[in-house]
Amino acid sequence: MPLFEYTQLSKTGGESKGTIDASSLGEARQKLRAAEIRLVQLVEKAVDEHRSSFRAGGFRTGRVKTREVAAATRHLSTLLLAGIPLVEALSVLVEQLGSSALSRVLARVRDKVNEGGSLAEAFSEYPRIFPGVFVSMVKAGESTGALENVLARLADMYEKRAKLTNKVRSALTYPLLMAVVGCAVVLFVLSYVLPSITKLFTEMNMTLPWVTLFLIKLSAFLNHSLWLVLVGIVGLIGAHRYWLRTPGARMVWDRFKLKVPLFGPLLVDVAVARFSRTLGVLLGSGVTIVEALELSEAVVSNAVMADVIQETRRAVGSGQSVSQALAKDQIFPPVAIHMIAAGEKSGNMEDGLLRIADSLDNEIESKLSVMTSLLEPMMIIVLGGMIGFIVLAILLPIFDINSAIV
Repeated sequence: MPLFEYTQLSKTGGESKGTIDASSLGEARQKLRAAEIRLVQLVEKAVDEHRSSFRAGGFRTGRVKTREVAAATRHLSTLLLAGIPLVEALSVLVEQLGSSALSRVLARVRDKVNEGGSLAEAFSEYPRIFPGVFVSMVKAGESTGALENVLARLADMYEKRAKLTNKVRSALTYPLLMAVVGCAVVLFVLSYVLPSITKLFTEMNMTLPWVTLFLIKLSAFLNHSLWLVLVGIVGLIGAHRYWLRTPGARMVWDRFKLKVPLFGPLLVDVAVARFSRTLGVLLGSGVTIVEALELSEAVVSNAVMADVIQETRRAVGSGQSVSQALAKDQIFPPVAIHMIAAGEKSGNMEDGLLRIADSLDNEIESKLSVMTSLLEPMMIIVLGGMIGFIVLAILLPIFDINSAIV
């Protein structure tokens, strides 16, 4: 279907642009009139531009980020709470977002709703941007008449998820940056600085210490075979990715990650926090427990924990409680199990799940600060040891020369 770009006159008198799908120019004008948009100009966009924009429009390509969806959901909830009709609220949102990829997607969503479709059905056409959890919650909100409240819960969930992801990334960025810079400096010294210094030693035909000999051989190897090392690293990464596609490999790898010291417990806390928050928000929005467990399984990136949630869903479907089913594999923290059990007894499990998520978020932040405080001195010690080894290998022959002269 062709895509048309229009210029509209806002309530403040300014002009803004948007896009709309229609089979013809006349149909586009009718849709804009129905949405009560004061039209200034309407032109058809190029087909290639339209297609390339939507091919790239998704989380995988990075064109639409989680925080953008969270902000748009929050704005839509606020507009609906203010009493603005859904189609008009979507139009305001499209106007505010300008010419971004999310704006074009929301323009299509608005047109679908304006034609009589539900908001959940319109969102479901863009699974990369609005996953099953999002669509199911919107559907539940529409059926219960509490769409604005459900959208507010969704915005909270997405904002906290983005905040947690940013904390993890920021905590790991500095140690990784130090490692990359340190390795680059060492490679530079071994490849360019060291050969010119060791050339002097070899010309003097002096007996060199084993440390210096080892460093000379390592430098020569890197000068002649560095590309082999790089090809080997790339090959190992490719082989690992290929191995992960084989049956059972993902389960083995994810189980190994959960047992890694320092990182394993952190990964468990992150997965349980995401699962608890998603399940709590879904239950609070009116989604059934079995469907909520199925949708929550998708937000857990670890195959081992996803398998536990899948088994829990089956057990709950056969009449077992959530806490009993989760406790079988002993992967979920005991505190989370007991909180869920208390929520089941009181009939208010969603609040308990949200409290678990908030508590784990705080615990994750504490663990990240401890991890960062440990990784930084460890990286300094390792890099200092490497530089010290190189300096020692250079200085020892110089000391021998000095002692021979004296």
